[in-house]
Amino acid sequence: MKKNVNKAAVVIDGSNVRFEDIIAVARYGAPVQISKDSKFVKKMGETRKILMEAMRKGIPVYGVTTGYGKSCGKRMPPDIAMKNSVNIFTFHGCGTGDPIGIEETRAAMLCRIICLAKGYSGVSIALLQHLADFLNCGITPVVPCEGSVGASGDLTPMSYIGACLAGEREVIFQGKVMPATKALKKAGIKPYRYLPKEPLAIVNGTTTMTGIAVLAIERASRILSAAIYATALSIHALKGNAEHYHPVISEAKPFPGQTFVAAQIKRLLKTKVSARHLEDDSLETLQDPYSLRCSPQVAGVLYDSLDWIKKWVEIEANSSNDNPIFDPATGDVLMGGNFYGGHIAFAMDGLKSALASLADMCDRQVMFLVSPSLNRGLPGDLVRKPPHEKGLRHGFKAMSISSSALTAEALKLTMPAASFSRSTESHNQDKVSMGTISARDAERICTLTERVVAIHLLAAAQACDIRNNIEARPLLSDIMEKIRSVSAPLLEDREMDKDIKNICEVIKYSDFFKIKS
Repeated sequence: MKKNVNKAAVVIDGSNVRFEDIIAVARYGAPVQISKDSKFVKKMGETRKILMEAMRKGIPVYGVTTGYGKSCGKRMPPDIAMKNSVNIFTFHGCGTGDPIGIEETRAAMLCRIICLAKGYSGVSIALLQHLADFLNCGITPVVPCEGSVGASGDLTPMSYIGACLAGEREVIFQGKVMPATKALKKAGIKPYRYLPKEPLAIVNGTTTMTGIAVLAIERASRILSAAIYATALSIHALKGNAEHYHPVISEAKPFPGQTFVAAQIKRLLKTKVSARHLEDDSLETLQDPYSLRCSPQVAGVLYDSLDWIKKWVEIEANSSNDNPIFDPATGDVLMGGNFYGGHIAFAMDGLKSALASLADMCDRQVMFLVSPSLNRGLPGDLVRKPPHEKGLRHGFKAMSISSSALTAEALKLTMPAASFSRSTESHNQDKVSMGTISARDAERICTLTERVVAIHLLAAAQACDIRNNIEARPLLSDIMEKIRSVSAPLLEDREMDKDIKNICEVIKYSDFFKIKS
């Protein structure tokens, strides 16, 4: 988490929370404030009263006075139900795999607050405040990434958050993994004592997959911007044809993403001299290869998909994805399936495909840059070797191999996770979304594509250094200076892993590649 104490508080009052505010809390530590507005407090209290009245009257309330899932036919008296409710954290404590990232976990916690604050779940404001206290103090539960099928909610991963609120399991606090009890003591927070329905309300929803999805979307947008810069640098280095990005081409096929990407490339290629002096004029270069010429048509798909994907994820984040819920108007106890993550699954499967396609485009451009038979006069593997020097240098040879490997892995992960729905839990959960797996895949493809784009930027910058005429295009000259501030030119063979990592960091966190939409 990149702490920024100057961020304004995100107020939770049952109204919708903006996508950007979720990022502000998850990534930059913006404080969360639970509203004390009387209307909000009243709405939260109304469904709490409905729940308690149903329990008093002996009306079956799923997961409160009944067993869970296929065991819902078993009934419990209120006194036993009170003691049994937290058991859901215990038997779901079977997560496996590496922990979900801190930012993603924080996003999931905030999404759960937003969900419960809608006023349909019958929980107390004290539970929302406790979640907010964790976020505001920087206490992050350790949540294993594996074990959710994305329907009946993210039961297993959310059980770790629920248990940590009560002082159990492990958390990350002040940069260290420690028992939750120790972190709570350090932060001056008491373990939470759950009221009826609240343990189920913590786990029975889509908030883990949504938290991961929010961060994946933000990363994908940054990756797209960096890839546009890398492409423009490549066009310059390869003496490409700027007319491939003429606005009339996009007017003839008016997808917003294609139009946006073409316009940005055209803007970055703006030159102080005639473009003819910067372009190859041989007959066979009349049309550049597809990875350059069709870059607006390729990258535009990601731009357009992010538009609807972001809207879907915002709706999910601002929904009551809980079960059961209570109708404040009638007092009815409603048992349904809002915990089902189908929209997140479909959105993340789409994001995976568009991102991996972008990685493939960038990898093809890297191949174009390093191949002496294709790169229009650049040295093979972009080697900068003084004429008098003996011996061999290999420049970007291995970098191009790494780019290809990363791209192949990204493409392999594009298989839709939603296609692998499995019947589970004694055929009660007989159709599930796999939304969390899809979101995790998208997160992984973000990481892989980010690295491909980093290699692409480094290769394009190296090629532009060799051309030695980048000053003719001021906007590209500016970005070259920024790239060189974190990665020196490759004058002789050296390890490049730290350079890739540094460029990935600026893609993910800096404004180096920011583009105005």
